[in-house]
Amino acid sequence: MQLCPTCSRSQPEINRFCVQCGRRLDRTAERTSSAEPRAIPPDQLNLSILYGMVAALILALLFPPWETPPNQTPEFLGMHFILSPPAAEAVVSRMLLTIELVTIAIAGMYGAFLFRTK
Repeated sequence: MQLCPTCSRSQPEINRFCVQCGRRLDRTAERTSSAEPRAIPPDQLNLSILYGMVAALILALLFPPWETPPNQTPEFLGMHFILSPPAAEAVVSRMLLTIELVTIAIAGMYGAFLFRTK
């Protein structure tokens, strides 16, 4: 039988942990556990990058990419809609909007993780 160093309860030799308090009982653990490990604070995602990502997502939804009407030759409208809005027959490009939103979200999450605070 062995005694638990914390609660002094008698334990069988086969036990590695005390059934009363849960402390490790083997002798090698006593040497290593005497030096308590420092508590390492968890990393936090960079909130300013996450807020920037949310702002970019909102702007992408407010100003979606447009496609030219079917009877016109295709052209990239990009940011030109600010100075000259698209024609009345133009439609929101759902495919480009999806690509834009996913790209912003992935870049924002990756950037927030990459520049996380320690």
